[in-house]
Amino acid sequence: MAIFDRAIRRLSLSLSRRRSSLSFSTLSSNPLRVCVVGTGPAGFYTAEKMLKAHQGAEVDIIDRLPTPFGLVRSGVAPDHPDTKIVMNQFSKVAQHERCSFFGNVTLGSSVSLSELRELYHVVVLAYGAESDRALGIPGEYLSGIHSAREFVWWYNGHPDGKNLSPDLKSTDTAVILGQGNVALDVARILLQSTSVLATTDIASHALEALEQSSIRKVYLVGRRGPAQTACTAKELREVLGIKNLCIHINEVDLRKSPEDEEVLKNNRIHRRVYELLSKVAASAPSHPSSSQRELHFVFFRKPDRFLDSGEGSGRVAGVHFEKTMLKAVGPGKQIALGTGSYEDLDCGLVLKSIGYKSVPVDGLPFDHEKGVVPNIKGRVLADNSGDPMLLEKGLYVCGWLKRGPTGIIATNLYCAEETVASISEDVHQGEIASASTLPKPGRQGLLQLLDNRGVRVVPFSAWEKIDSEERRLGNLRSKPREKLTTYEGLLKAATE
Repeated sequence: MAIFDRAIRRLSLSLSRRRSSLSFSTLSSNPLRVCVVGTGPAGFYTAEKMLKAHQGAEVDIIDRLPTPFGLVRSGVAPDHPDTKIVMNQFSKVAQHERCSFFGNVTLGSSVSLSELRELYHVVVLAYGAESDRALGIPGEYLSGIHSAREFVWWYNGHPDGKNLSPDLKSTDTAVILGQGNVALDVARILLQSTSVLATTDIASHALEALEQSSIRKVYLVGRRGPAQTACTAKELREVLGIKNLCIHINEVDLRKSPEDEEVLKNNRIHRRVYELLSKVAASAPSHPSSSQRELHFVFFRKPDRFLDSGEGSGRVAGVHFEKTMLKAVGPGKQIALGTGSYEDLDCGLVLKSIGYKSVPVDGLPFDHEKGVVPNIKGRVLADNSGDPMLLEKGLYVCGWLKRGPTGIIATNLYCAEETVASISEDVHQGEIASASTLPKPGRQGLLQLLDNRGVRVVPFSAWEKIDSEERRLGNLRSKPREKLTTYEGLLKAATE
């Protein structure tokens, strides 16, 4: 283990010295030093924009995982390889002479936020949302109920998801709460032929479990109607296109109110989704064949409580739903209200796709109700009052921490542009301590601190070794890569 530690430290320090000396000789002896926490799209877009906007800046990106790319690696579905191509762009950012990636560095335990702010002129928090919203209803923690985030991490080989072990054998029915893109991804993975999934980078432990799965029916349940469905047409088409799948949609649910008509008139995404659902409802067979799997779209239902199997096992046996109706509360906005009418849906697996939640760290102002850091265009505020005079100078946010867990990968590009524009404005107006008048240790100081604490830093060159090993293992199975799914395996590959 000591040999491993020394190897990682030598690799990290060597990389830092090489890049730092280059920056010092070609640019400035006291560059603007920037640290970005989080290596998902928000983090990499921020780093890219900073490098372009500030020619003398050094940008370090840290992540708690030994691997970069955040949700592009661990959130994008394995059968969406085209979406993952953006990793090539992010790799070029990490290989920039004024940028360094340091993995296996956890904000809060490896290094504190206050320490980062002492080490760098600018700190940008872009670590996303790694927890889940709770429903707060009875039975929520019965066995067999998981968050969609956990399930996605499980099939994508995230090291924190390997031990989830969802029981796919004991039931033929799964209920997914939510109808957004993540919910559709999860449904597609449960219903897709494993021969199709076998050619992707899905984690092997997930593929083996899916090959033995008894799941034949999946219910996608939403509080509102088809005119408000939160998914995109692209995602919907993909799940509707699964071979040998019978789709169930109650045509009564497709009736439109005047408010629905207004929503569909003004929102092209909702309109296209509604049209697809209507087309499927009109053409779907009334009964599936014995060999078909089933996907049921259920609208106007909200979970009231989860049903226990009653066998002392503490396992979920179903969901008690309250029927809902929509009430207009403003132009183009409707909310779901309970009607007092209930029904049960039997199932042995529940996946909650009701939203991600960001987690605060010590020293970070946080709005627990909204699940975001209070900010104005990325500038962190000292509290939730919204007072622009109460700024945490030098501290910024981007991505889900800034705006909440919404949007697609490209949304983070515009989000990063806004945050970097705020940083640039603050630098030019002298709101951030000048690099020339107040030099900061930056990268060298961070590496020294981590070295003193025995933290095993994984630089980008070590990630490239992990990447190479995963590709090699994948090639043996005719897959694009075979992900290493434990911290031990990832760190071992990083040193070989």
